[in-house]
Amino acid sequence: MQTQRFGSTDWKVSRLAYGCWRLAGSEGFPLNDDGAVGIRAVLAASDAGYTLFDLADIYGGGESELIFGRALRERPGLRDQLIVVSKCSIRRSGEPDADAPYRYDASADYIVSSVEGSLRRMGISHLDVLLLHRPDYLLDPAEVAGAFERLRKEGKVREFGVSNFRPAQAAALQNALGRPLVTHQFQLSLAHREALDDGSIEQCLTDRWTPMAWSPLARGHLFDIDSPPLAAVQTLLAALAAEQKVTPAAMAVAWLLRHPAGIIPVVGTVQPQRIQELAAAPTCTLSRENWYRLLVAARGSRLP
Repeated sequence: MQTQRFGSTDWKVSRLAYGCWRLAGSEGFPLNDDGAVGIRAVLAASDAGYTLFDLADIYGGGESELIFGRALRERPGLRDQLIVVSKCSIRRSGEPDADAPYRYDASADYIVSSVEGSLRRMGISHLDVLLLHRPDYLLDPAEVAGAFERLRKEGKVREFGVSNFRPAQAAALQNALGRPLVTHQFQLSLAHREALDDGSIEQCLTDRWTPMAWSPLARGHLFDIDSPPLAAVQTLLAALAAEQKVTPAAMAVAWLLRHPAGIIPVVGTVQPQRIQELAAAPTCTLSRENWYRLLVAARGSRLP
């Protein structure tokens, strides 16, 4: 798979990331397979050329990180070939006390303890990148900066980023840090285009952060046959995909790759065939005109 530079680092990473949210099944749809499907998916992604893997402490209540760790142990030496990202700051209700609400927590103590828990579950010595998963309303940039520096000095995290932050929130944190953030992960697809208009992409371009787009296929809803507003998008994707002998889903991912900001879509399917099919997205070509045709179809109206 084609590679690109990641943020301000000298790392070369795959143009697609593999997202590990579903390794243990998704909410309401547990796999109950002792991790076999998740392990197979991780190894299939590696075989297809994905080198950037995205996790979070909350995925599967920690089970996804455990499964990812098992996959690493099935293939000795694999860890050294990958860039491993994980996220923290979302806390479930009932933790640590029974009456605790669902909330966001970017306190220094929780950041550090979360990273240590992720490392234990995956059986690895360090994260390559740690992201704050959601912006804590009580976030103290100086406190977060202290936690980040501690983790870096202890060799537990190499680089840092944010996820789902508004540009002003990300800027406030960056201003408190002694080193640059390397990535901002946010939702972006033909069905969810807010990041194109809210300043997030421009901030990434300005500060040399690599944008990571979660749910690049809108969790599959982009191809929902019961969604008439997306019918025009589906028709155009099918036509463009047929021309280049890829799947419409790969073409939808290619729409993100076409942007000059160097967006990395985070692919989350656990089906090996789909993982391989989507790996063709970086080989697609998309003219400026066709990029805009897809945008206009998704908007359902011409540009102003």
